[in-house]
Amino acid sequence: MLARLAANRLTEIRQIFRQPTRRAFSTALNYHLDSPVNNPNVPWEFTDVNKQKAKEIISNYPSNYKQSAVIPLLDLAQQQHGGWLPVSAMNEVARIIEVAPIRVYEVATFYSMFNRAKVGKYHLLVCGTTPCMIRGSREIEEALLNHLGVKRNEVTKDGLFSVGEMECMGCCVNAPMITVADYSNGSEGYTYNYYEDVTPKRVVELVEMLRKGEKPPPGTQNPQRIKCGPEGGNTTLLGEPKPPPCRDLDAC
Repeated sequence: MLARLAANRLTEIRQIFRQPTRRAFSTALNYHLDSPVNNPNVPWEFTDVNKQKAKEIISNYPSNYKQSAVIPLLDLAQQQHGGWLPVSAMNEVARIIEVAPIRVYEVATFYSMFNRAKVGKYHLLVCGTTPCMIRGSREIEEALLNHLGVKRNEVTKDGLFSVGEMECMGCCVNAPMITVADYSNGSEGYTYNYYEDVTPKRVVELVEMLRKGEKPPPGTQNPQRIKCGPEGGNTTLLGEPKPPPCRDLDAC
């Protein structure tokens, strides 16, 4: 009996890992495949302005620890390259800070702020952590993909939008939520805006506002909630707190 149960459970686990959609959720950007626009032979270097910025960044660290500048240098390279990091840009950063390229790849693959494939001017990141998933993040992502007509990590034909996933965005009480990485300013930098309490209908509305050049106000999208407060207003602590019976605790 126990052997049969164990065999059934093993079959269930194998079925899970055979599902390509589940595998794609976590491994879509965990590897590099050469392409005509992204391979080590494509020349890449910082612009003259950014070369000076890179020197300023490196000067903030001791000369024997300039590898510590890897994150701000990758960020600078990503800004210059329109919101994503080709492998040749990572190799250039490795050359500048005098480390093996793998040390730079390790950083770029760890932090979700670094995109290693082309993204849209507005990169829509859906939170995939448990609280948001329980509250419907998969339906949020499905609504975005269907509305835009793309798959995850693909860019729309007009270059405006792409959809990805980010782990916990730190506002679980307002789940589900998305982040909009705004790369529309090009080399001038980019911003992240967080939209909480979203619904499938609301994320489509946000997309259309961005398409029109509007800037939707970030934060909760639930009109019944003030920031992270309870929906509908407070139900406790409605009055002034009572003072202690006396200030001298030993005398109380």
